[in-house]
Amino acid sequence: MYASVRDTKLYFDVEGMGLVADGARMAEHPAAFVIHGGPGGDHTGFKPAFTPLSQRMQLVYFDHRGQGRSAAGDPAKYTLDENVEDMEALRVHLGLGPIVSIGTSYGGMVALAHAARYPASVSHLIAIVTAAHNGFMERSRQIVEARGTDEQKRVVGMLYRGALDTVEKVHHYYDIMGPMYSRRYDPEAAAKTRGRGTSTPAALNRAFAPNGWMQTYDIRPELKNITAPTLILAGRHDWICAPEFSEEIHRLIPGSDLRIFEASSHSIRADEPAAMIDAIAGFVVYRT
Repeated sequence: MYASVRDTKLYFDVEGMGLVADGARMAEHPAAFVIHGGPGGDHTGFKPAFTPLSQRMQLVYFDHRGQGRSAAGDPAKYTLDENVEDMEALRVHLGLGPIVSIGTSYGGMVALAHAARYPASVSHLIAIVTAAHNGFMERSRQIVEARGTDEQKRVVGMLYRGALDTVEKVHHYYDIMGPMYSRRYDPEAAAKTRGRGTSTPAALNRAFAPNGWMQTYDIRPELKNITAPTLILAGRHDWICAPEFSEEIHRLIPGSDLRIFEASSHSIRADEPAAMIDAIAGFVVYRT
C-alpha cells in the first residue's frame, strides 16, 4: 500500500487487527509504527521477527523515502529531519491517534527525534540499539579496530568514507560484518533476508560519508521533550551502537526504562528474539 504524503510516496504494510473480538465487545489494539534502520535498508528485515507483536498491536511497517518500495526522490532529502516529518505525515494520513513507536538502529534515531518533536503523537516509545549523537561512529571504529578482522576494518572504513556506492558493495559489507552484527549470525539465513529486501546506497552514503548529515547528528538537547513512556533496549556486545549510548539516552529521558541484552550484539531480534518480543509487549501492556 502507498500513502502520498508531503512531496513523496511511502510504501507501508499492516500486520494484525486493530479491532479484535473479545467476548461481547470489540477490543482495540494500539497501532505501532515499526521503523527500519540503515539508512538505506527497508522494513522487510523485521518480518517475521516482529510478527508475534501483532497479537497485541496493529503493526504498521513503512519504508523511508527513497528506500525500499517507497518512491525515489532527491537524495539531498534522504535525511533524519525529512524522515521524521514523513513519519508524522503518515500517522496523520492513516487517521491514527498517538502511536506506539518502535525504532531500531537508525530507525531508533528517527523514533527518538519524532517523539521529541511530536510528543503528543506517541503513546509509547521503544528505542532499540540506537544512539542520540554521532559519537557512536568513532566508538564503532575503535571497537572494530580492537575486535575486527582486517577485512572487517577495511569495509567499515568504506562505510565511513561513503564508498559503499553499489548494491554489491553494500551486500559484501553485510556479509563481512554479519558476525559482528549478530552473535548468532547465520550466513544462509542472512542471505535469504537480504534477498527479500532492498539496499539504497545513496541513502546510506548521504548519512555516513564525510560530508553526510550524520556528521552533525546530535538530538540530545531534544530528548527532554519526550513525554511518552520510553523503553530502551541495547545489546551488550553491540559494535556500532555500543550500550553506553543507550545508557546515555536512559539518563536523558526521565523515567525511561533500560534493558541490556547480555547475549546480543546489534541484532537483538536475531540473538534473543523471544526475550525482545516479551520486553516490548510487556512494556506496552503495563506502561499505559
